[in-house]
Amino acid sequence: MMVHDGMYIDGAWRPAAGRERIDVLNPADEQVIAGVPAGTADDVDAAVRAARAAFPGWAATPPAERAALIGAVRDVLVARKGEFAEVITAELGSPRGFSEKIHVGAPVAVASTYADLAATYGFEERLGNSTVLMEPVGVVGAITPWNYPLHQIVAKVAPALAAGCTVVLKPAEDTPLTAQLFAEAVHEAGVPAGVFNLVTGTGPVAGQALAAHPEVDLVSFTGSTAVGKLIGATAGAAIKRVALELGGKSANVILPGADLPKAVATGVGHVMNNAGQSCNALTRMLVHRDQYEEAVALAADAMAGYPVGDPQAEDTRLGPVVSAKQRDRVRGYIEKGVEEGARLVVGGPDAPRGNGYYIAPTLFADVTPEMTIAQEEIFGPVLSILAYEDEEDAVRIANGTVYGLGGAVWAADEETAVAFARRMETGQVDINGGRFNPLAPFGGYKQSGVGRELGPHGLAEYLQTKSLQF
Repeated sequence: MMVHDGMYIDGAWRPAAGRERIDVLNPADEQVIAGVPAGTADDVDAAVRAARAAFPGWAATPPAERAALIGAVRDVLVARKGEFAEVITAELGSPRGFSEKIHVGAPVAVASTYADLAATYGFEERLGNSTVLMEPVGVVGAITPWNYPLHQIVAKVAPALAAGCTVVLKPAEDTPLTAQLFAEAVHEAGVPAGVFNLVTGTGPVAGQALAAHPEVDLVSFTGSTAVGKLIGATAGAAIKRVALELGGKSANVILPGADLPKAVATGVGHVMNNAGQSCNALTRMLVHRDQYEEAVALAADAMAGYPVGDPQAEDTRLGPVVSAKQRDRVRGYIEKGVEEGARLVVGGPDAPRGNGYYIAPTLFADVTPEMTIAQEEIFGPVLSILAYEDEEDAVRIANGTVYGLGGAVWAADEETAVAFARRMETGQVDINGGRFNPLAPFGGYKQSGVGRELGPHGLAEYLQTKSLQF
């Protein structure tokens, strides 16, 4: 893989302002695979200035031309799909098959939707004696996480470009190589200089400088709720807009009459995918007390199909978590679950392999709603099964956290599932195994965030309104 020893600013790779470096590790064997510059406030300033200079021209570019360039970026992602998958597997630890199908496949689909939307979106409407214009917000500071490194970049950059905004991207320090490869794709696609810029670095330095920069008009951040609060406060002090996609503690509610084996197997797969490192992972499975022990047994059997393994191997379904820090965090939650009295059915805190940041698939039963593992985001391959007495109890447990990002409902019929889903305080709910839709808005209630990503709702985040009265 090619590693750039600089920042992508104003259409070219240029040396970093400082000499500090960030090592990139392979989580499967803990070896350093690359190093990238640790950007400073000076790097951020140069990138923001380039984005500001490019903004008038890009905002004035006809939507059809912006659409064509987003489509060109999409085409490069497709052409270099194998290369992207290789890099994501190397720095994130995602199994190669999952990297190709999901980590690259999903952003390709998202880029396609924005290529279409940029050409067809109604940037102008007539209301009575007024014409309402939807105009780009300006310069966007995009701060992305490590868990879906390409998808989160595309989910911010594509709608921003479709809206006519220019972008400065600060990716997570654990997965900066994917961001560098994306910058290559943008350059290869012919996106004008300054429209997209990349600064690698740490959150407290480069991320904070980007969020606080006076020439940044909107900050789009995906990550933890704790950091989101800090970014929201920084942006709020300057009266600049924010879009925050934060943590989750999603409930997977299985109602009586649902296909229990299918619901449990699908739920386990949802938690095991990406080693549990998904903000909307269905980590709380709610089952009626009459079916509880059957569900626990089914979940234990399903987890047996996810042994940890080398992410480069074709048959591996569960790789390592991204870092030693994340491994230790997840182990701490597992130990807390045991300490608070949950029944450890499968897995545990012990390392399943001698090398690499691996966590054994872990299943807890006899979990009560007030336990730490039922309240806090673990971000690992850990599933808790909770019992409920009736539908009212299930609603109470499902809504009983500070989060509200995702969820799922299984029922004997769609009408029953939808009725329950309407009572859930969460931004997105899968009905009887509903599939990912790149046009559907994604975002949270409560402390899971502000704003929405994907589809036309995601595009609207990067627009501001102006009305003309006649």
